[in-house]
Amino acid sequence: MKRSWTAAAALALLAAVPAAHAQQEPDTRIADIVKAGKLRIGLHSLQYARNAATGELKGPWIEIYRDLSARMGVKLVFVEHQELPKMIECLEKGGCDIASLGFDPARAPLVGGFTPPFMRIEYTLLVPAGSAIKSVAEADRPGFRIAMVRGHASTLALGRILKQAEQVVVDVPDQGFDLLRAGKVDAWASVRPVLTNYARRLAGARVLDESFGANQPAMVVPKGYAARLSYLTEFVEHARATGMIQRALDRSGETGYRVAAPEPPRH
Repeated sequence: MKRSWTAAAALALLAAVPAAHAQQEPDTRIADIVKAGKLRIGLHSLQYARNAATGELKGPWIEIYRDLSARMGVKLVFVEHQELPKMIECLEKGGCDIASLGFDPARAPLVGGFTPPFMRIEYTLLVPAGSAIKSVAEADRPGFRIAMVRGHASTLALGRILKQAEQVVVDVPDQGFDLLRAGKVDAWASVRPVLTNYARRLAGARVLDESFGANQPAMVVPKGYAARLSYLTEFVEHARATGMIQRALDRSGETGYRVAAPEPPRH
């Protein structure tokens, strides 16, 4: 009787092995990433900073991507770019698996789709000491010059608003700050947290209280990767609903970033 029970138990265990193995199979939508064992994230210079002591990347995006790679069970690899167009090129040419962009109609043809947004960051202006500018309307005057980073969502948004001020496009944030510090522009447009950090480096500089919209970063994929986009959409919705996004923002220690309100995915 004992031998019969032992044999039955062994058969049950053997039968359970395929089921357990099936549960551990990776999601087919990201099978290629799991097989490679790494998630390559495209970044541009407004999406991260570097810890001066350790050299490690830091910021809200970094923390959110850490949660994503942990959920996938793969190594996280950041592919850094100073210029935003270079990040998009990395995605197009297969050097990056995913990246993040704020949705804008002008960007839709560049990628294979957007998840719902996971963050919200206000657009505003940084002005130098002594500036009388208190609003975007006051900066939009003949003879006024406003620096902005090429291709950034704040640049696209402000470009649709300005009627008279000259737009001075730069490739990286440091160039915009240098123009402002040298008195070659009257204001610099970007997202509030970035401008607040730069304002600390210029005595008397002031970030406007007014905003002219907000960046709502979403995850994006290369063209032809609808299944991957579906997986990321589910992740964003789950992370937002469970408080994972808020915890990532808290870990980053940065201010000026908020969890985005739910909205339908954009393709």
